[in-house]
Amino acid sequence: MKKLLCIDGNSILNRQFYGIRPLSTPDGFPTNALFGLVNVLQKQLDALKPDFAAVAFDLKAPTFRHAMYGEYKAGRKPMPEDLARQLPVAKDFCRAMGLAVLELEGYEADDILGTLSAMAEREEYETFVLTGDRDSLQLISDKTKVLLATNTETLTVDSAAFFEKYGIRADQFVDVKALMGDSSDNIPGVPGVGEKTAFKLIAEEGSLDNIYSRLDEIKLTPSVRTKMENGKESAYMSKDLATIKRDVPLGLSLESIAHNGIIRHDLRALLLRYNLMSALKRLGLDKEEEISSAGNTVAAEVSAPETDALEVVSLCSEGFASLDGEFYALSLTDEKVVVSDGEKIYETELCPAFEEFIKSKKIIAYDCKSLYKTLEGKGIFWRDCYFDVMLGAYVDDSSRSGYPMESLVGSYLGDAHDESLPDALYAARMWQKIEERLSESGQLDLLYKIEMPLAAVLCDMENEGFTIDREGIAAYGEELDECARALEFRIFMAAGGEFNINSPKQLGEVLFERLMLPAGKKTKTGYSTGAEVLEKLRKYHPIIDDILEYRQVTKLKSTYVDGLLKAADGDGKCHTTFKQTGTATGRLSSVNPNLQNIPIRTEMGRRFRKYFTARSSDRVLIDADYSQIELRVLAHVSADENMIEAFLSGEDIHTATSCRVFGVEPHEVTVEMRKRAKAVNFGILYGMGEFSLAEDLKISRAQAKEYIESYLSSYPAIDKYLHDVAKDARADGYVTTMLGRRRYIPELAASSKNMQAFGERVARNSPIQGSSADIIKIAMINVANKLRESGFEAKLILQVHDELLIESARDCADAVLELLKTEMESAVSLSVPLKVEANIGENWLECH
Repeated sequence: MKKLLCIDGNSILNRQFYGIRPLSTPDGFPTNALFGLVNVLQKQLDALKPDFAAVAFDLKAPTFRHAMYGEYKAGRKPMPEDLARQLPVAKDFCRAMGLAVLELEGYEADDILGTLSAMAEREEYETFVLTGDRDSLQLISDKTKVLLATNTETLTVDSAAFFEKYGIRADQFVDVKALMGDSSDNIPGVPGVGEKTAFKLIAEEGSLDNIYSRLDEIKLTPSVRTKMENGKESAYMSKDLATIKRDVPLGLSLESIAHNGIIRHDLRALLLRYNLMSALKRLGLDKEEEISSAGNTVAAEVSAPETDALEVVSLCSEGFASLDGEFYALSLTDEKVVVSDGEKIYETELCPAFEEFIKSKKIIAYDCKSLYKTLEGKGIFWRDCYFDVMLGAYVDDSSRSGYPMESLVGSYLGDAHDESLPDALYAARMWQKIEERLSESGQLDLLYKIEMPLAAVLCDMENEGFTIDREGIAAYGEELDECARALEFRIFMAAGGEFNINSPKQLGEVLFERLMLPAGKKTKTGYSTGAEVLEKLRKYHPIIDDILEYRQVTKLKSTYVDGLLKAADGDGKCHTTFKQTGTATGRLSSVNPNLQNIPIRTEMGRRFRKYFTARSSDRVLIDADYSQIELRVLAHVSADENMIEAFLSGEDIHTATSCRVFGVEPHEVTVEMRKRAKAVNFGILYGMGEFSLAEDLKISRAQAKEYIESYLSSYPAIDKYLHDVAKDARADGYVTTMLGRRRYIPELAASSKNMQAFGERVARNSPIQGSSADIIKIAMINVANKLRESGFEAKLILQVHDELLIESARDCADAVLELLKTEMESAVSLSVPLKVEANIGENWLECH
């Protein structure tokens, strides 16, 4: 018998979102719901091997039920932003897994599932409905089963199982809901009649019609009888609301949703894009030779040696003399120190002989920065790791979701990771395989000359930390609290009463029902009250300015005041952790706390920088920032003569662009013209199209299109570069920075046009952003070396994208500023000068 699998997409995705811990890509895109969805779908596809398969999704538009009852599903919380972001991607995953994605305005996903199951029943096919919503239990028949996802397992519910649990037939379930209602969908039922009474009445009388045809004869308490009499109209309306339609005009046949297996190429591209590497391996998509030619990490053909014959040797101080090889891997745990050559495991203790040993050998490690810090905490200062397998794997393929040892073992050794074996053993076995791949791709220098030396610099920066004025921040927090209370009072006065400002539902009701501000259509989740919506409402009512400011103030208090005070150590220093493997572009990221995200765009946000200070009065901060480095890199890689000339002449690049785009002389460029030219300069750099530019500048799409066309005709070599880099990326599967760093872009080979468009934007921007990241990394290494050689009492303490900060003794600050500026401006040689703006200040704010 043929099988149909039909899936409630919203229900399954929602359940996975709340049931799986937060996961995200390196650039912060949430993926937990996607991860769970892929797992659930693959499990059912493997188990059932359906002939036909489809997944149904709800649309935001109102359905026939809303027309029937305006309060249908009223009060539901809006979809969390992180889930909403995953929804369109989930549909791409479904398609890549061979599922037809079905949506129809005016109907819900349940109605589509009901219609599909009815079609299958007419053909005598077996149907499986996968959902987490018990509403679909009414579809159960001798041909249809419901796969009910719960918090712990997926239950197969057929007619017998349903009757055993509920004591009624599945087709009677909707009559129960007509009586008891459904609070989750805001179906009223009969007011005052609960679940127990509803099931009892339907079990005894068979149906809603039977109950009301002989209501006078049924034995009921006076109270229930009155409720039933008064609630008849509500009961029948509730039944209509709860009944799944089975005749939706889908306009398709079951043959059109035949399941022919996953679309391997598309699914692999999606899994790589969203860093779902465990699913990639589980589905066997990590070893596809026809796809791996694009350069993504491929499992090695040679398996690791058998582990049952491993020799473990305990070393005493004298034993190190017997280790006469050149390369050894090292790993430390709280319990032991392990050295390995890939064949033997040597366990030892920290001692002078060990310190001498690591300083005389070429040491391999996993995460050398952590190793440096651990050893320093044990009294051993060492910064000369030869090869870091984590950093090597990152340079090899920066698109991975992460670089845990177990993942690297599978990728480079083709073996399952054994947690009982030390990292040193695996590092010793895989480092040369990674080195070979980097040699083949021309990326060895990136590892040896940039990432490895940088790890030592970052270790020192993390140890040094950045001093904050805790009293100042705490006092500012009190100001913010007072400001929030004042704003809250003004908002309540304007609204005519108190409400929860942080509740989108309550805020929507105040703005669009009480104050009657213009709003878009109300959806089943309520009114949208996001920042973009509120910005458009500023001109209609002063309450909007107060609400937006309230949001900013409370965000500053909770995230930055509370967060920084919690993160500071006993000396008032915040020690961030720099992640070298956190982005696909090569940029560094900062966590715990994120000091790269201290606000700068608003006056209230900028004030936080006032509370980042030197650690004592005899010291100052020195801040240096590359000026328009990405545009300078663009001028260099594109070899555009017009842009190069603008930079060589020292002309302001945005003014120069204004002259070319708007056809005016420099003295005629207005502030607004320069603002628009700046938006175009950076918009082109980040792949912005006419629609986004129009939104950003609040101009028509036609005008935005004209700006872009004028820009590209003014800088023809940039136009050619942007076209060529995307074309080459499609052919090669990757792009490279000036220094040879690769970024693989599997999205370019996807069947989805949206994915391809995303891949093209990545292809155009990544060489520019990645080159800028490489440049400042070189600058950091050179600055750190020069500071050490100079003997100046000064240290690097922070990097924020294109900006470096140093804490320096006051008496040598001028010399350190010149050193910093010189090293940054000479980090690489471009066809245009690298320019740096540097300043000295008592605090970070003064430095700007």
